[in-house]
Amino acid sequence: MKSSRKAVCLLSGGLDSSTCLALARRDGFDCYALSFDYGQRHRVELDCAARVAASLGVAQHRVVRFDLRQFGQSALTGDVLVPKGRSVDEMSQEIPVTYVPARNTIFLSFALAWAETLEASDIFIGVNALDYSGYPDCRPEFIEAYEEMANLATKTGVEGRTRIAIRTPLIQLSKAGIVKLAAELGLDFRLTHSCYDPDPAGRPCGACDSCLLRQKGFEEAGIMDPLLQ
Repeated sequence: MKSSRKAVCLLSGGLDSSTCLALARRDGFDCYALSFDYGQRHRVELDCAARVAASLGVAQHRVVRFDLRQFGQSALTGDVLVPKGRSVDEMSQEIPVTYVPARNTIFLSFALAWAETLEASDIFIGVNALDYSGYPDCRPEFIEAYEEMANLATKTGVEGRTRIAIRTPLIQLSKAGIVKLAAELGLDFRLTHSCYDPDPAGRPCGACDSCLLRQKGFEEAGIMDPLLQ
């Protein structure tokens, strides 16, 4: 039997969003997974998202397609090199070129639209403000501001039928904490993808910020990453 608690869950196919989806499922939500094909360099993540969604038994999984390469200004959507081999300290010194302008604002807008049509009050997003690359749209203050706006912007909100909550259960976890939580939830790590610059076969580069943060998380959690075996 499906739960009466519907939630839209943003799902990139990466470790964090997959863990977030698994957590929403464990907590009894009927999950509607939402992924985006936005012209990203690492489109292999969409195949991973599909596999994760299927493995976790979501109610629906949709992929919205649009092209942020029209604007560029990011190593993920333009002809800019992805940084490699940086230390965690270097990652935190400035907002990196892998930041995609307004990406989470855009993603949450699509999630809000779907939530309104479903009359769902919950949106899950796997943002993290500890072991991350310094993106401004992963901070608690951004999420709080977006949630306030969301409840002013929807018909169902104005009519009192929904009260949108942007749920960020990973936001204050270290990457090691996320890995441990994912293991507790039974997430199959082999289905996930974290690399910003994979090779043509989809194999991780092992040197971009996302790969290095993933490696750090698994090492500190004392768990072997099956993608490196």
